[in-house]
Amino acid sequence: MTKSKKKSKKPLISPGVKLFLIILLIPVSITIYFFSFLAWQELKNIPLINEIVNNDHKEIQANFDIAIPEEYIPIYISAQEKYGVPWTLLAAHHRVETRFSTMSTLVSPVGAEGHMQFMPCTFVGWDHPSCNGLGKGEISESEKTDPKVIKRFGGYGVDANGDGVADPFDIEDAIFSAANYLSKAGVSEGELKKAIYNYNHSEQYVEDILYYYHLYNDVSDELEQVVLAKKEKEKEL
Repeated sequence: MTKSKKKSKKPLISPGVKLFLIILLIPVSITIYFFSFLAWQELKNIPLINEIVNNDHKEIQANFDIAIPEEYIPIYISAQEKYGVPWTLLAAHHRVETRFSTMSTLVSPVGAEGHMQFMPCTFVGWDHPSCNGLGKGEISESEKTDPKVIKRFGGYGVDANGDGVADPFDIEDAIFSAANYLSKAGVSEGELKKAIYNYNHSEQYVEDILYYYHLYNDVSDELEQVVLAKKEKEKEL
């Protein structure tokens, strides 16, 4: 008895049709993605979404005795990128030195000046002929903020915003100057304690800075994400 040959089944969709459908679906997929993206951009502008972002920021900082001012975080991060000093360490110094610039005066009894409390001789340079002792010196106001003078005398002052002035009372200049100092004082070599002690010769000061540094470090990623999200939203508006 002869065996009957089985007929091979034809595919439901031919290769040609499959290729046609794939080509057809590509622009459809792109269109769907595009409109989904636009919808999300609009969604982010809804007050409820903004409120969620704000609540995240408040919740993260709830355990801090003083919340880190949101507008300072991008400055800390920019200084970190330039000098390799952790932005949370800069925030810790800012917290301890002037309580995030909320002190009634930004000039200490011994003569330290600005947001990050630099002695004039440290800011302008100890090679200045008037510098001795604690470092108050007899430096004119014009010399204190002149980048050329600072460079000549080996100071740590920085003109961060490029306005031709290195001013310890300007928040950007002050934070970048602190990063510059800390980097050269030991942070660039991984010696945080040494750098902190050089900033202020006190063991208690080192402990205080490290306390806030570790506190901020624990939530640094979350704080960065919240701030960056807000910056992106501001660009869109």
